[in-house]
Amino acid sequence: MVLAEASLNVASAPSYLEALNSKQQQAVLHSEGPLLILAGAGTGKTRVLTTRLAHILERNLCGFQNILAVTFTNKAALEMRERIQRLLGRSVDGMWLGTFHSLSMRILRKNADALGYSSNFTIIDSDDQLRLIKQLLRAENIDEKQVPAKMVAGVINRWKDKAKTPDRAGNPQELTVQLYRQYQERLKILNAMDFGDLILNCLVLFQQNPEILNSYQQQFCYLMVDEYQDTNAAQYLWLRLLADGHGNLCCVGDDDQSIYGWRGAEIANILKFEKDYANATTIRLEQNYRSTNHILGAASGLIANNRDRLGKELWTEKQGGESVLIKGTWDSENEARFVIDEVEDYQRKGHSLSSMAILVRASYQTRDFEERCLKTGTPYRVVGGLRFYERQEIKDALAYLRILVQPDDGLAFERIINVPKRGIGATALQNMHVIAREQNISLPRAALLYAMEDGKGIGKANLRQFFEDMQRWRNMLDTQPHVDVVKAVLDESGYTAMWLEEKSPDAAGRLENLKEFVHAIEEFEFLPGFLDHVSLVTDNNNQSAGDCLSIMTLHGAKGLEFDFVFLPGWEENLFPHPRSIQENGLEEERRLGYVGISRAKLKATISYALRRRLPYQGWQVGLPSRFLSELPAAHVKHVQANGHESRQQNSPESLRRPASFVEYQAQHFEIGDRVFHQKFGYGDVIDTEGEQAVVEFDLAEEKRIHISFLKKQA
Repeated sequence: MVLAEASLNVASAPSYLEALNSKQQQAVLHSEGPLLILAGAGTGKTRVLTTRLAHILERNLCGFQNILAVTFTNKAALEMRERIQRLLGRSVDGMWLGTFHSLSMRILRKNADALGYSSNFTIIDSDDQLRLIKQLLRAENIDEKQVPAKMVAGVINRWKDKAKTPDRAGNPQELTVQLYRQYQERLKILNAMDFGDLILNCLVLFQQNPEILNSYQQQFCYLMVDEYQDTNAAQYLWLRLLADGHGNLCCVGDDDQSIYGWRGAEIANILKFEKDYANATTIRLEQNYRSTNHILGAASGLIANNRDRLGKELWTEKQGGESVLIKGTWDSENEARFVIDEVEDYQRKGHSLSSMAILVRASYQTRDFEERCLKTGTPYRVVGGLRFYERQEIKDALAYLRILVQPDDGLAFERIINVPKRGIGATALQNMHVIAREQNISLPRAALLYAMEDGKGIGKANLRQFFEDMQRWRNMLDTQPHVDVVKAVLDESGYTAMWLEEKSPDAAGRLENLKEFVHAIEEFEFLPGFLDHVSLVTDNNNQSAGDCLSIMTLHGAKGLEFDFVFLPGWEENLFPHPRSIQENGLEEERRLGYVGISRAKLKATISYALRRRLPYQGWQVGLPSRFLSELPAAHVKHVQANGHESRQQNSPESLRRPASFVEYQAQHFEIGDRVFHQKFGYGDVIDTEGEQAVVEFDLAEEKRIHISFLKKQA
């Protein structure tokens, strides 16, 4: 492949190239043909992408309207626009720069009539989507308890991510396919689209109207997309169609940071780039400007165990620095104490709290660190999510307990009286409020009077049952441990069952949080003492004010960097997470570990607990994560729970892998094998990729499964 301006005279080279290294300059100057910029963590990919855009405009290779630049967030698009304008010293308002959805909407607004829509079509949000699906379920006399609207919405959204219209979604006789077809028909009548439609309808527009596709193919001389490893099937096809015009598609990404398989991202898109485009050029950005040599060595050593990767060798001029610390702790509480003690030590040495972050694998882990921060007075904020006691499921559970302890708490009563559904509508609640005002009594007392009034109806019957249950639970507090009573309240009220039946992706996380909630109560002698503690916690208003320690999930940390990074919970059954291995494979979990370590600039600290108290299970012995044995000994220092430094960090004695990890390596699957999966049932292997198999299940859609979760059938 010819580099269009590889022979650019040094004297004539623009000033914006001076700050780039040789590989970055090569990527900027490469202006013709398909280009994959494989950008490792901390290698300056955003600078390269924006400089390349500016260079194309500065050299008059095309005009503003002839560039299509795609990002994944509006924030990234805004930052890119501002950088380009600073480099050029002028506005670039004419450029097509934005997210997949915003650019697709721009195309659809202009061409909506070709699809039978008006140009002023409405874009509905997830709440409107659920409301519409519920209408369809009622119209078909389908019990939503049997077919939850959220489950239907999830299936439809996944189909759209895979660019599947109703006629390509599956068997036309299947209920979900029929609902999908009705849903799309209803949207068209309403002149509305959901977010998935913005890209899917663009694909339909291009496929049904070749002249429209051709006009955009000719218009966009240069296409550039950031975070290519995060694209799904529909986004991939969208890019391919538009790039078939001039062929100048530049994709920037890192296969080692593909961690969003759970929301539809296809790592295969970046892995097969050179196969998709026979004349493609790949430029690897490998000089890291963020981390020390030890941090890079540990992260690179971990990710090298993945088979499905293009491969690169990150290096840095920052030699020296501290080894990555692996710290064993006796239990999860000791782990939180160790981490916050380290944070305070760094703070005493003059480092700001904002330069530090705790990156957890599961959101429920944040509670131990939040509690420790509150005890030590360490300002913190939970990034990308709510604090533990501010989450919906926790506030609901707290409302039940507040009513239990204080029967006149009207606010708590109003929050949970119809959660889960008890057939108590807005009119009934309004009648209760009227009684409360007229008799000058609390809302719960008014509700009890309302429930005892003459009249039939499931709402009143359920309301009477609610008060009977509450009194029974209060009586239990006199004779049974308060933790057992809390479990009874959550289970017997139907609240736990409500989330067990919920089919949305976040339901499992909410159940984990509820278990952690019960764990928190175990630390208090009396229930009122726990509620007082929570009141003080939620009154703490320093979440986002001033200098704060950041607490977030590993997924939420992608794209960020900190001087000091703490990575707790590196244990089997937590990290790697068994559910994620089952759904997305072990390699995505390993990529998540790579992302976590590479967020650190000066020091990365990994910790694990030998015991972790699990709700309903008590204390469980923890096994160090298999990933710890994959970290190169030359770049890590392992301090065991007893304080002794391990001389053989990666020996089987110090970091023993679980038997299941060894056993699955002996299994081998071939295309056509009949297999069984505990959750999805029987199916046939239709493809194999390393440690994963693609299975077409009899009673579920096609899935990519780690082979350790499959059992070969005779």
